[in-house]
Amino acid sequence: MVLETLEKINQAVKERPRELVKAREKGAKVAGWFNYNIPEEIIYALGLIPIRLGTGGDDRLVEIGARYISTKNCVYTRELVGLFARNQDPYIINSDIVAVDATCLQTYRVAEVIKHYFKVNTLILGVPKHFSEPEGQEYFRKELQSFTRKLEVFAGTELNSNKLSESIKLYNDIRKSLKQLYKYQAIEHQPIKWREVFDIVHAGFYLDREKYLSLLQELLTELKEKHGEPVIGNLNGDARILISGSIIPPGDTKLINIIEQVGGRIVGDDLWSGLNPSLDVNIREASIKGIAGAYINRVPHAALPFLDLETDRRLKNLKQLIRDHRAQGVLYHTLRYCDAFSFKAGETKNVLKVEGVPLLEIHTEYAGSDVEAIRTRAEAFVELIRNKNILENEA
Repeated sequence: MVLETLEKINQAVKERPRELVKAREKGAKVAGWFNYNIPEEIIYALGLIPIRLGTGGDDRLVEIGARYISTKNCVYTRELVGLFARNQDPYIINSDIVAVDATCLQTYRVAEVIKHYFKVNTLILGVPKHFSEPEGQEYFRKELQSFTRKLEVFAGTELNSNKLSESIKLYNDIRKSLKQLYKYQAIEHQPIKWREVFDIVHAGFYLDREKYLSLLQELLTELKEKHGEPVIGNLNGDARILISGSIIPPGDTKLINIIEQVGGRIVGDDLWSGLNPSLDVNIREASIKGIAGAYINRVPHAALPFLDLETDRRLKNLKQLIRDHRAQGVLYHTLRYCDAFSFKAGETKNVLKVEGVPLLEIHTEYAGSDVEAIRTRAEAFVELIRNKNILENEA
Protein backbone atom coordinates (compact mmCIF):
# COMPACT_ATOMS: atom_id res chain seq x y z
CA MET A 1 0.00 0.00 0.00
CA VAL A 2 1.37 3.40 -1.01
CA LEU A 3 0.65 6.05 1.61
CA GLU A 4 0.78 9.51 0.07
CA THR A 5 0.97 11.25 3.44
CA LEU A 6 4.28 9.51 4.23
CA GLU A 7 5.90 11.32 1.32
CA LYS A 8 4.43 14.61 2.54
CA ILE A 9 5.98 14.03 5.96
CA ASN A 10 9.37 13.14 4.45
CA GLN A 11 9.27 16.26 2.27
CA ALA A 12 8.31 18.43 5.23
CA VAL A 13 11.34 17.17 7.17
CA LYS A 14 13.63 18.00 4.23
CA GLU A 15 12.25 21.54 4.10
CA ARG A 16 12.34 22.14 7.85
CA PRO A 17 15.92 23.51 8.19
CA ARG A 18 15.17 26.26 5.64
CA GLU A 19 11.94 27.09 7.47
CA LEU A 20 13.86 27.54 10.72
CA VAL A 21 16.36 29.89 9.09
CA LYS A 22 13.54 32.03 7.70
CA ALA A 23 11.67 32.00 11.00
CA ARG A 24 14.74 33.18 12.91
CA GLU A 25 15.33 35.92 10.33
CA LYS A 26 11.84 37.17 11.23
CA GLY A 27 12.66 37.19 14.95
CA ALA A 28 11.54 33.73 16.08
CA LYS A 29 13.64 31.90 18.66
CA VAL A 30 14.42 28.18 18.61
CA ALA A 31 14.68 26.14 21.81
CA GLY A 32 16.59 22.94 21.14
CA TRP A 33 16.45 20.28 23.84
CA PHE A 34 17.56 16.76 24.68
CA ASN A 35 17.11 14.14 27.39
CA TYR A 36 13.65 12.97 28.47
CA ASN A 37 11.57 15.25 30.71
CA ILE A 38 11.47 18.66 29.04
CA PRO A 39 7.78 19.69 28.77
CA GLU A 40 7.45 21.01 25.23
CA GLU A 41 3.99 22.32 26.11
CA ILE A 42 5.64 25.20 28.00
CA ILE A 43 8.18 25.95 25.26
CA TYR A 44 5.46 26.06 22.61
CA ALA A 45 3.08 28.16 24.73
CA LEU A 46 5.82 30.81 25.09
CA GLY A 47 5.99 31.21 21.31
CA LEU A 48 9.34 29.45 21.02
CA ILE A 49 10.05 26.78 18.41
CA PRO A 50 10.88 23.45 20.12
CA ILE A 51 13.35 21.09 18.44
CA ARG A 52 14.47 17.80 19.95
CA LEU A 53 18.19 17.41 19.26
CA GLY A 54 20.43 14.37 18.88
CA THR A 55 21.35 11.68 16.37
CA GLY A 56 23.07 8.31 16.58
CA GLY A 57 24.94 5.73 14.56
CA ASP A 58 27.87 7.89 13.40
CA ASP A 59 31.13 6.58 14.82
CA ARG A 60 33.03 9.58 13.44
CA LEU A 61 30.99 11.94 15.59
CA VAL A 62 31.53 9.64 18.56
CA GLU A 63 35.30 9.98 18.09
CA ILE A 64 35.03 13.77 17.87
CA GLY A 65 32.90 13.90 21.01
CA ALA A 66 35.39 11.72 22.89
CA ARG A 67 37.91 14.56 22.63
CA TYR A 68 35.77 16.53 25.06
CA ILE A 69 33.96 13.95 27.22
CA SER A 70 35.09 10.68 28.78
CA THR A 71 35.01 7.53 26.65
CA LYS A 72 33.32 5.88 29.65
CA ASN A 73 30.14 7.67 28.60
CA CYS A 74 27.77 5.94 26.17
CA VAL A 75 28.19 6.48 22.44
CA TYR A 76 24.95 8.47 22.20
CA THR A 77 26.34 10.95 24.74
CA ARG A 78 29.64 11.19 22.90
CA GLU A 79 27.88 11.67 19.56
CA LEU A 80 25.80 14.49 21.06
CA VAL A 81 29.00 16.28 22.04
CA GLY A 82 30.43 15.51 18.60
CA LEU A 83 27.42 17.16 16.96
CA PHE A 84 28.05 20.38 18.87
CA ALA A 85 31.81 20.20 18.24
CA ARG A 86 31.42 19.79 14.49
CA ASN A 87 28.58 22.35 14.42
CA GLN A 88 27.10 21.30 11.08
CA ASP A 89 23.77 19.88 12.22
CA PRO A 90 21.11 22.36 11.00
CA TYR A 91 19.02 21.99 14.15
CA ILE A 92 21.96 22.67 16.45
CA ILE A 93 23.09 25.61 14.32
CA ASN A 94 19.62 27.12 14.53
CA SER A 95 19.07 26.57 18.27
CA ASP A 96 19.19 29.84 20.23
CA ILE A 97 19.06 28.02 23.56
CA VAL A 98 19.49 24.37 24.55
CA ALA A 99 17.34 22.98 27.36
CA VAL A 100 18.44 19.80 29.14
CA ASP A 101 16.84 17.87 31.99
CA ALA A 102 18.85 15.90 34.52
CA THR A 103 17.05 12.55 34.13
CA CYS A 104 20.10 10.81 32.65
CA LEU A 105 23.21 12.17 34.33
CA GLN A 106 25.42 11.27 31.37
CA THR A 107 23.33 13.45 29.08
CA TYR A 108 23.18 16.15 31.75
CA ARG A 109 26.99 16.12 31.65
CA VAL A 110 26.76 16.97 27.94
CA ALA A 111 25.10 20.26 28.89
CA GLU A 112 28.09 21.16 31.07
CA VAL A 113 30.55 20.20 28.34
CA ILE A 114 28.88 22.13 25.50
CA LYS A 115 28.49 25.20 27.69
CA HIS A 116 32.15 25.13 28.69
CA TYR A 117 33.77 24.29 25.34
CA PHE A 118 31.34 25.69 22.78
CA LYS A 119 29.69 28.52 24.76
CA VAL A 120 26.20 27.12 24.15
CA ASN A 121 23.41 28.93 25.97
CA THR A 122 22.03 26.13 28.15
CA LEU A 123 19.10 25.86 30.53
CA ILE A 124 18.87 23.00 33.04
CA LEU A 125 15.78 21.34 34.52
CA GLY A 126 16.47 19.34 37.66
CA VAL A 127 14.83 15.92 38.00
CA PRO A 128 14.69 14.11 41.37
CA LYS A 129 15.93 10.55 41.71
CA HIS A 130 13.32 9.89 44.44
CA PHE A 131 10.64 10.91 41.97
CA SER A 132 7.84 8.91 43.58
CA GLU A 133 8.24 10.53 47.02
CA PRO A 134 6.25 13.67 47.95
CA GLU A 135 9.51 15.57 48.50
CA GLY A 136 10.72 14.59 45.04
CA GLN A 137 7.51 15.71 43.41
CA GLU A 138 7.64 19.05 45.23
CA TYR A 139 11.26 19.47 44.14
CA PHE A 140 10.34 18.87 40.50
CA ARG A 141 7.46 21.35 40.67
CA LYS A 142 9.76 24.06 42.00
CA GLU A 143 12.42 23.20 39.43
CA LEU A 144 9.86 23.51 36.63
CA GLN A 145 8.68 26.86 38.00
CA SER A 146 12.27 28.15 37.97
CA PHE A 147 12.88 26.65 34.52
CA THR A 148 9.75 28.37 33.18
CA ARG A 149 10.72 31.77 34.63
CA LYS A 150 14.09 31.57 32.89
CA LEU A 151 12.39 30.56 29.63
CA GLU A 152 10.04 33.53 29.99
CA VAL A 153 13.03 35.87 30.23
CA PHE A 154 14.58 34.26 27.17
CA ALA A 155 11.31 34.43 25.20
CA GLY A 156 10.59 38.00 26.29
CA THR A 157 7.05 37.13 27.36
CA GLU A 158 5.15 35.64 30.28
CA LEU A 159 3.38 32.30 30.14
CA ASN A 160 -0.25 32.85 29.23
CA SER A 161 -2.81 30.41 30.65
CA ASN A 162 -4.91 30.39 27.48
CA LYS A 163 -1.89 29.68 25.29
CA LEU A 164 -0.78 26.98 27.71
CA SER A 165 -4.21 25.33 27.49
CA GLU A 166 -4.03 25.41 23.68
CA SER A 167 -0.51 23.97 23.77
CA ILE A 168 -1.55 21.15 26.09
CA LYS A 169 -4.45 20.25 23.81
CA LEU A 170 -2.15 20.26 20.78
CA TYR A 171 0.33 17.90 22.43
CA ASN A 172 -2.40 15.66 23.77
CA ASP A 173 -3.75 15.32 20.23
CA ILE A 174 -0.26 14.52 18.90
CA ARG A 175 0.24 11.82 21.53
CA LYS A 176 -3.19 10.36 20.83
CA SER A 177 -2.46 10.22 17.08
CA LEU A 178 0.90 8.53 17.55
CA LYS A 179 -0.61 5.87 19.80
CA GLN A 180 -3.18 5.18 17.08
CA LEU A 181 -0.44 4.84 14.45
CA TYR A 182 1.27 2.23 16.61
CA LYS A 183 -1.93 0.19 16.52
CA TYR A 184 -1.89 0.13 12.70
CA GLN A 185 1.70 -1.12 12.46
CA ALA A 186 0.96 -4.02 14.83
CA ILE A 187 -1.94 -5.63 12.94
CA GLU A 188 -1.54 -8.81 10.91
CA HIS A 189 -1.53 -7.33 7.39
CA GLN A 190 0.19 -4.10 8.33
CA PRO A 191 -0.60 -1.11 6.09
CA ILE A 192 2.33 0.72 7.66
CA LYS A 193 5.52 -0.73 9.13
CA TRP A 194 6.93 -0.09 12.59
CA ARG A 195 10.03 1.41 11.01
CA GLU A 196 7.89 3.94 9.15
CA VAL A 197 6.03 4.85 12.32
CA PHE A 198 9.36 5.20 14.16
CA ASP A 199 10.53 7.64 11.47
CA ILE A 200 7.27 9.56 11.82
CA VAL A 201 7.90 9.92 15.56
CA HIS A 202 11.33 11.36 14.73
CA ALA A 203 9.79 13.75 12.20
CA GLY A 204 7.91 15.19 15.17
CA PHE A 205 11.23 16.16 16.75
CA TYR A 206 11.62 18.82 14.06
CA LEU A 207 8.39 19.84 12.37
CA ASP A 208 6.13 22.70 13.42
CA ARG A 209 3.85 20.99 15.89
CA GLU A 210 0.55 22.20 14.40
CA LYS A 211 1.67 21.12 10.94
CA TYR A 212 2.86 17.82 12.40
CA LEU A 213 -0.53 17.13 13.98
CA SER A 214 -2.27 17.96 10.72
CA LEU A 215 -0.06 15.46 8.86
CA LEU A 216 -0.62 12.78 11.51
CA GLN A 217 -4.39 13.20 11.27
CA GLU A 218 -4.21 13.13 7.46
CA LEU A 219 -2.20 9.90 7.61
CA LEU A 220 -4.66 8.30 10.04
CA THR A 221 -7.56 9.27 7.77
CA GLU A 222 -5.74 7.73 4.80
CA LEU A 223 -5.10 4.53 6.75
CA LYS A 224 -8.69 4.29 7.93
CA GLU A 225 -10.08 4.86 4.43
CA LYS A 226 -7.82 2.20 2.92
CA HIS A 227 -7.80 -0.34 5.74
CA GLY A 228 -10.51 0.43 8.30
CA GLU A 229 -9.99 0.34 12.05
CA PRO A 230 -6.82 -1.34 13.37
CA VAL A 231 -7.72 -4.70 14.90
CA ILE A 232 -5.15 -7.36 15.75
CA GLY A 233 -6.67 -10.64 14.60
CA ASN A 234 -5.09 -14.06 14.13
CA LEU A 235 -1.31 -13.90 13.94
CA ASN A 236 0.31 -15.18 10.75
CA GLY A 237 3.47 -16.79 12.08
CA ASP A 238 5.74 -13.72 12.06
CA ALA A 239 8.38 -13.55 14.79
CA ARG A 240 6.85 -10.52 16.51
CA ILE A 241 9.48 -8.55 18.41
CA LEU A 242 9.22 -5.53 20.70
CA ILE A 243 12.33 -3.37 21.12
CA SER A 244 13.21 -2.06 24.57
CA GLY A 245 16.21 -0.54 26.32
CA SER A 246 18.59 2.31 25.51
CA ILE A 247 17.65 5.16 23.21
CA ILE A 248 17.73 4.53 19.45
CA PRO A 249 17.86 8.07 18.03
CA PRO A 250 17.49 9.19 14.41
CA GLY A 251 20.34 7.81 12.31
CA ASP A 252 20.98 4.69 14.40
CA THR A 253 19.59 1.95 12.16
CA LYS A 254 22.10 -0.88 12.70
CA LEU A 255 20.00 -3.04 14.99
CA ILE A 256 16.75 -2.33 13.12
CA ASN A 257 18.36 -3.36 9.84
CA ILE A 258 19.65 -6.61 11.33
CA ILE A 259 16.30 -7.61 12.82
CA GLU A 260 14.57 -7.08 9.50
CA GLN A 261 17.32 -8.88 7.55
CA VAL A 262 17.03 -12.05 9.68
CA GLY A 263 13.25 -12.14 9.26
CA GLY A 264 12.04 -10.63 12.52
CA ARG A 265 9.08 -8.29 12.55
CA ILE A 266 9.21 -5.34 14.94
CA VAL A 267 5.71 -4.65 16.27
CA GLY A 268 6.35 -2.07 18.96
CA ASP A 269 8.77 -0.42 21.36
CA ASP A 270 9.01 1.26 24.73
CA LEU A 271 11.88 3.50 23.66
CA TRP A 272 12.29 7.11 24.74
CA SER A 273 12.91 7.95 21.10
CA GLY A 274 9.74 6.07 20.17
CA LEU A 275 6.40 5.45 21.88
CA ASN A 276 7.18 6.08 25.54
CA PRO A 277 6.99 9.91 25.50
CA SER A 278 3.38 9.60 24.31
CA LEU A 279 2.26 7.39 27.19
CA ASP A 280 0.51 8.35 30.44
CA VAL A 281 1.03 12.12 30.27
CA ASN A 282 -2.12 13.05 32.18
CA ILE A 283 -2.14 16.85 32.60
CA ARG A 284 -5.04 17.51 34.95
CA GLU A 285 -4.83 21.31 34.93
CA ALA A 286 -3.29 23.89 32.60
CA SER A 287 -0.62 25.09 35.00
CA ILE A 288 3.01 24.52 35.90
CA LYS A 289 1.83 22.36 38.80
CA GLY A 290 -0.38 20.30 36.48
CA ILE A 291 2.41 19.74 33.96
CA ALA A 292 4.96 18.93 36.66
CA GLY A 293 2.65 16.32 38.16
CA ALA A 294 1.95 14.74 34.77
CA TYR A 295 5.60 14.45 33.75
CA ILE A 296 6.93 13.16 37.06
CA ASN A 297 4.14 10.58 37.34
CA ARG A 298 4.28 9.15 33.83
CA VAL A 299 6.18 5.98 32.88
CA PRO A 300 9.62 6.53 34.47
CA HIS A 301 12.88 6.45 32.57
CA ALA A 302 15.28 3.66 33.60
CA ALA A 303 17.74 6.27 34.91
CA LEU A 304 15.26 7.01 37.70
CA PRO A 305 15.70 4.25 40.33
CA PHE A 306 12.71 2.17 41.38
CA LEU A 307 13.45 -0.71 43.72
CA ASP A 308 10.08 -2.45 44.01
CA LEU A 309 9.61 -4.71 40.98
CA GLU A 310 5.97 -5.35 41.83
CA THR A 311 5.02 -1.68 41.44
CA ASP A 312 7.67 -0.53 38.93
CA ARG A 313 5.69 1.35 36.26
CA ARG A 314 8.46 0.86 33.70
CA LEU A 315 8.03 -2.92 33.87
CA LYS A 316 4.25 -2.65 34.07
CA ASN A 317 4.27 -0.52 30.92
CA LEU A 318 6.55 -2.98 29.10
CA LYS A 319 4.29 -5.93 29.93
CA GLN A 320 1.22 -4.01 28.79
CA LEU A 321 2.83 -3.07 25.47
CA ILE A 322 3.77 -6.71 24.89
CA ARG A 323 0.12 -7.67 25.34
CA ASP A 324 -1.26 -4.77 23.29
CA HIS A 325 1.06 -5.41 20.32
CA ARG A 326 0.99 -9.20 20.67
CA ALA A 327 4.77 -9.33 20.83
CA GLN A 328 6.33 -12.79 21.23
CA GLY A 329 9.78 -11.71 22.29
CA VAL A 330 11.68 -8.65 23.51
CA LEU A 331 14.97 -7.47 22.07
CA TYR A 332 16.55 -5.46 24.88
CA HIS A 333 19.05 -3.03 23.36
CA THR A 334 21.76 -1.60 25.62
CA LEU A 335 24.50 0.80 24.62
CA ARG A 336 27.88 0.17 26.20
CA TYR A 337 28.23 2.34 29.33
CA CYS A 338 24.48 3.04 29.37
CA ASP A 339 24.40 1.90 32.99
CA ALA A 340 20.74 2.74 33.62
CA PHE A 341 19.43 0.19 31.11
CA SER A 342 22.33 -2.26 31.39
CA PHE A 343 21.84 -2.67 35.14
CA LYS A 344 18.12 -3.34 34.64
CA ALA A 345 18.52 -5.95 31.89
CA GLY A 346 18.65 -8.86 34.34
CA GLU A 347 15.58 -7.89 36.33
CA THR A 348 13.65 -7.18 33.11
CA LYS A 349 14.54 -10.63 31.74
CA ASN A 350 13.50 -12.31 34.98
CA VAL A 351 10.16 -10.50 35.13
CA LEU A 352 9.36 -11.37 31.49
CA LYS A 353 10.42 -14.99 32.01
CA VAL A 354 7.54 -15.33 34.48
CA GLU A 355 5.26 -14.01 31.71
CA GLY A 356 6.64 -16.59 29.26
CA VAL A 357 8.23 -13.91 27.06
CA PRO A 358 11.82 -14.54 25.91
CA LEU A 359 14.29 -11.65 26.05
CA LEU A 360 17.54 -11.18 24.12
CA GLU A 361 19.94 -8.50 25.32
CA ILE A 362 22.09 -6.94 22.61
CA HIS A 363 24.97 -4.89 24.01
CA THR A 364 26.44 -2.68 21.32
CA GLU A 365 27.99 0.60 20.18
CA TYR A 366 27.86 2.50 16.87
CA ALA A 367 30.87 0.80 15.26
CA GLY A 368 30.21 -1.86 12.63
CA SER A 369 32.62 -4.42 14.06
CA ASP A 370 29.89 -6.35 15.92
CA VAL A 371 27.33 -6.54 13.11
CA GLU A 372 27.90 -10.20 12.27
CA ALA A 373 27.92 -11.25 15.91
CA ILE A 374 24.62 -9.43 16.49
CA ARG A 375 23.19 -10.94 13.31
CA THR A 376 23.99 -14.45 14.51
CA ARG A 377 22.34 -13.90 17.88
CA ALA A 378 19.31 -12.09 16.40
CA GLU A 379 18.82 -14.86 13.83
CA ALA A 380 18.87 -17.49 16.58
CA PHE A 381 16.37 -15.43 18.61
CA VAL A 382 13.99 -15.12 15.66
CA GLU A 383 14.26 -18.88 15.06
CA LEU A 384 13.53 -19.54 18.74
CA ILE A 385 10.32 -17.48 18.51
CA ARG A 386 9.26 -19.23 15.30
CA ASN A 387 9.83 -22.67 16.80
CA LYS A 388 7.86 -21.61 19.88
CA ASN A 389 5.02 -20.54 17.59
CA ILE A 390 5.03 -23.90 15.81
CA LEU A 391 4.92 -25.84 19.08
CA GLU A 392 2.05 -23.70 20.41
CA ASN A 393 0.08 -24.12 17.18
CA GLU A 394 0.55 -27.89 17.29
CA ALA A 395 -0.52 -28.13 20.94
